[in-house]
Amino acid sequence: MAQANQERRYQADIVNLLKLAVERDASDLLLTAGLPPMLRIHGDWQATEYDSLRSEHTRRLMYSMMDEKRQRRFEETLDLDFSFSLQNQGRFRVNVFMQRGSVAGVLRLINETVPAFETLGLPAGISDIARLPRGLVLITGPTGSGKSTTLATMLDQINRESHKHIVTIEDPVEYFHPHRSSIVNQREIGEDTESFQAALRSVLRQAPDVILVGELRDHETIAAAVTAAETGHLVLGTLHTNSAPEAVDRMIDVFPEVQQAQIRIQLANTLQAILTQQLIPRADGSRRVLAYEFLQATPAVRNLIRESKTHMILSQMQMGGSHGMITMDACLADLHLQRAITFDTGLARSNDAREYQRLVETGGSGSSAGAAARPEPHDSAGYGRSQAAAAGGSGPEAPSAPTGRGT
Repeated sequence: MAQANQERRYQADIVNLLKLAVERDASDLLLTAGLPPMLRIHGDWQATEYDSLRSEHTRRLMYSMMDEKRQRRFEETLDLDFSFSLQNQGRFRVNVFMQRGSVAGVLRLINETVPAFETLGLPAGISDIARLPRGLVLITGPTGSGKSTTLATMLDQINRESHKHIVTIEDPVEYFHPHRSSIVNQREIGEDTESFQAALRSVLRQAPDVILVGELRDHETIAAAVTAAETGHLVLGTLHTNSAPEAVDRMIDVFPEVQQAQIRIQLANTLQAILTQQLIPRADGSRRVLAYEFLQATPAVRNLIRESKTHMILSQMQMGGSHGMITMDACLADLHLQRAITFDTGLARSNDAREYQRLVETGGSGSSAGAAARPEPHDSAGYGRSQAAAAGGSGPEAPSAPTGRGT
């Protein structure tokens, strides 16, 4: 009898696991041999009540979501991205891969509706950037920081306000965008096109006004995106970098040295803005709050890129509050001073610990030259599964930074 009960535990199918993830407001479900199914809730991995999975269980669970075509492709490449829909539950971005000879997978839950700007806590300047007719806009940050959701919100604004042709290139398609005021064509890698490079080679013949590139992975993709921005298109893309200056350096450094001077000039001419973001646990543990760094390509910033002085971009952001610019450290200091996050959490997520502590002690971004009024923190409900507003109140008072604390 005990063996039969254990077998029933193992036989939990993918539908039950995905329903459990939705019920518990998880952002991710992880399936790997040697552990029970794991859920990521408010940024922390938590074990479910199921027993540890064996390799035959993970294979069965992951293969149950793939048709024969995807199974063959996975067995050829040993790594595959695709989307999966579950009736009355939602959509999921799936990555299936091999580890130590066993099949494993991570499933990211995707909101069925695109969240509004006001639910995300984005800077007001991002809404204005989405209205630009041309140029390159980068959304950067670590995995799980909400980059795809931010891009989807920007596209939704364009789709509602403008009469344009939008082409997206994604791996996989996450949010579905119906035709509204604009025409929207969404292309998925492996289903509608072979690769990002192949899709970008043909996209300019598809009469687009706006092009979304899900990920700028290599110099071929970056070169094509910059060229598209040069030729009068608005190009939106993502990078896995932790700051705006780092994003600029990454865009240039992926090219061979002989091509870097040219791409530097092209980037200086086409870049419009960079938003770097991360989601951080609130002080009261209720959910996560958005922290961001925002760079706008002013003439001074363009000149620094052109002259290979990207290390000085940080100073421009520190002085650019009147343009809506802010550094990650200043945003984190503001969040702590507004009691949204603890001092130690901000310190752990800062780019420069000493600068973060200085800003906390001197009043945050409001103490910087040309600083704009400090915005109120948002609960970033739109980045999670739940669209309901977070509970009222600003949470418990965060501890003040210890005077003279070392870094």
